[in-house]
Amino acid sequence: MSEDPYAVLGVKREASQDEIRKAYRQLAKKLHPDLNPGDKQAEDKFKQVSVAYDLVGDAEKRARYDRGEIDASGNERPRERYYRDFQGAGADEHAYSDNAGFADFAASDDILREMFTRRGGGGGGGERQFRLRGQDVLYRLPVAFIEAVNGATKRITMPDGGTIDVVIPAGTRDKQVLRLRGKGGPGLGGGAAGDALVEIEVSPHKFFTRQGDDIHLELPISLSEAVLGAKLDVPTPSGSVRMTVPKGANTGRVLRLKGKGVSRSGGDHGDEYVTLKVVLPEKVDPELEAFVERWQAGKDQNPRRHLEGLR
Repeated sequence: MSEDPYAVLGVKREASQDEIRKAYRQLAKKLHPDLNPGDKQAEDKFKQVSVAYDLVGDAEKRARYDRGEIDASGNERPRERYYRDFQGAGADEHAYSDNAGFADFAASDDILREMFTRRGGGGGGGERQFRLRGQDVLYRLPVAFIEAVNGATKRITMPDGGTIDVVIPAGTRDKQVLRLRGKGGPGLGGGAAGDALVEIEVSPHKFFTRQGDDIHLELPISLSEAVLGAKLDVPTPSGSVRMTVPKGANTGRVLRLKGKGVSRSGGDHGDEYVTLKVVLPEKVDPELEAFVERWQAGKDQNPRRHLEGLR
């Protein structure tokens, strides 16, 4: 999601958490797919609102978003590195306010002096040491769809041959960046090591798709199951669950498995939406063919009535 989450929820940036929660509940009640069956626009808006609330409805995530540390999709932003980020603890103030040849610009700008510390005894003397934070290192880590949804631990190999075990939190998104502090390039002159930024590449699944924190699945059912109804085992990322298909179910009907979606930071989960697809046998049974041939009600049905008059 690229839109500002505050705008999506219709609240001001300075809104309280209670005001954000109230705005989300009002929109969720209005846009929920169960209340708007077949309304694709309402469904898409509902997902957008859910993603926005997942971000700013969480006080910690909201603070990080407001500081620019994560984007509107909740993905880590690679840290901008400025010279003043390299300042080491114990750096002397006005380190260049002497006759070493740098006082001309150090007096007006402290950027460079923050890169140095003074080593030696007290007073104004002592040897100056260059102190620099290590570089951040970017890795790309392929992760299976189910691993991203449920969480996993993956190992990456560094350029020097060493390895890092990366904990993939449950609910990790495609292109999300995980920051491993101190696992990047070494610092200079006693400076801190940089960070390892691990960009997650989630592989597509053969059957599941993800929209926000919800999982979507197209489920084939037989004509008999559609007409008579059935109890079926339906796959979810966390294992199969039993679901009831009502009598007269049609292709395109969507059933919801509550709480069988992606884990959220608050401890709850999204849902799984199962779209039914009626599938006839590859070879039509003679008994079925004979029945349909004499089934007058079926012949009288016109499922394309709503298209009449279109040109």
